[in-house]
Amino acid sequence: MSDLSTPLGRAPRRLVNLNPKPLGIALLLVVLGTVWLAQTVSATQAALYVVGVLLGLMLYHAAFGFTSAWRVFIADGRGAGLRAQMVMLAIGVLLFFPALSAGSLFGHPVTGLVSPAGTSVIVGAFLFGIGMQLGGGCASGTLYTVGGGSTRMIVTLAAFIVGSVIATAHMPFWTALPSLKPLSLVTALGVGPAIALNLAVFAAIAALTVLIEKRRHGRLVNETERAPHASPWLHGPWPLVAGAVALAILNFATLALSGRPWGVTSAFALWGAKAFAAFGVDVANWKYWTAGPNAAALAAPVSHDVTTVMDIGIVLGAMAAASLAGRYAPVWRVPLRSLIAAIVGGLLLGYGARLAYGCNIGAYFSGIVSGSLHGWLWVVAAFFGNVIGTKLRPAFGLAVERVKQTGC
Repeated sequence: MSDLSTPLGRAPRRLVNLNPKPLGIALLLVVLGTVWLAQTVSATQAALYVVGVLLGLMLYHAAFGFTSAWRVFIADGRGAGLRAQMVMLAIGVLLFFPALSAGSLFGHPVTGLVSPAGTSVIVGAFLFGIGMQLGGGCASGTLYTVGGGSTRMIVTLAAFIVGSVIATAHMPFWTALPSLKPLSLVTALGVGPAIALNLAVFAAIAALTVLIEKRRHGRLVNETERAPHASPWLHGPWPLVAGAVALAILNFATLALSGRPWGVTSAFALWGAKAFAAFGVDVANWKYWTAGPNAAALAAPVSHDVTTVMDIGIVLGAMAAASLAGRYAPVWRVPLRSLIAAIVGGLLLGYGARLAYGCNIGAYFSGIVSGSLHGWLWVVAAFFGNVIGTKLRPAFGLAVERVKQTGC
């Protein structure tokens, strides 16, 4: 989630108006991109592009994400966003665990995102957590707010890319530090026990947020507002639970089409590496890029990279959603302190994501629904990073949202 998501429900009546030009551009690029990918790469790649578009549309309209949800819980005890995340994860494990245990889905091989749990994950996720709050978004949040017209988030994205490629140069150092071997709970425990354990943890976290929110506010805070006569499905905001369900289903669609769950930030490292190489930096000889899928991705056109195609789809889907809602109106003036926070936050996001084998999507969401232990380690370290980042926001002129208390 990004800072853009916070005021979604408080838009003025103009929500019922469309922004026709950006809407037309977004839809045209979606159609042209789908046809081009189907002809030059594959029908599957075109389908993944469309899944990315749907993710962008959903992320924007549901204002679903992580940054703001974690911030308002840390600062104000409001847990609706975290509870929605638990719904998303619960649906995810119910869909993913049986398929990953079988090793195939609809006759095609599938594998989860299972990575080592160790020092690099702790450090990387902690840095990523700070970056979330300073940059104003997570990985998916950065993309959908860029698509929604946030010019500040363009700066965050640029710094995100730079931080990602710098981290690839340092990966040999980080991967040599102590860590556990990749561990899948599905393999270690079996499908049934792994599902039961995860569902119990999700329920406990959701119950804890309810307890904390009621102690803080005396009730569960209802923050959903809508402009009069606005269509909720066309203009937003969608219910958070609807966003949670859609995210889980679209991630499962990604697994079915690509053979692995949804990821975001590996594309940022790839874009950065290609840009560095274009300026004469010998990226191809960095250890990270010398073998395996990373080397293949660096050598191939970006149109062949699943994550790149889906990321571009997210941006265009969010652009279409913002235009449908009448909210696509970029503002090019960004306060200096906010600009500095965007740069620092973006660098931390990019660097941290590589160290931690992913972001809030690849490590947290897709890691946990893959049964990977590193996904849970990521959550803990990133949450503490978010605590620090939330405390740092006022120094950069960034808001920390709190509900005004009324009565005695």
